[in-house]
Amino acid sequence: MRSRTEMMVDRLRDLQAGTPDIEASAVVSVDGLIMASSLPAGVDEDRISAMSAAMLSLGDRIAAELNRGALDRVYISGTDGIIVLMAVGEDAVLTVLARSNAKLGLIFLDMKRATNDLTRLL
Repeated sequence: MRSRTEMMVDRLRDLQAGTPDIEASAVVSVDGLIMASSLPAGVDEDRISAMSAAMLSLGDRIAAELNRGALDRVYISGTDGIIVLMAVGEDAVLTVLARSNAKLGLIFLDMKRATNDLTRLL
């Protein structure tokens, strides 16, 4: 029988295969620990996981403080690509790295589907 981590990694690979603009992805605990990843070689998983958890927490606090309701996603746009963070239930964060010219609507939709599947695995 496959482990929960293996099933999460499979779901991340499916996400990337179904959306070619997604270059990498990871599931991170809200404590900042890597749970599953499909990140490129040379990427420091520990740093990515810690920063992802911190950014989602900060986004959550900002949304609450400014009366914007429940946080849906955190979106970061850089000159060489985008990063999108989305909560996976109460305990984890889905982090996606995508190309700068990615179709955001498709990425958001596919991430929402993935977070639903990943929530069931947690």
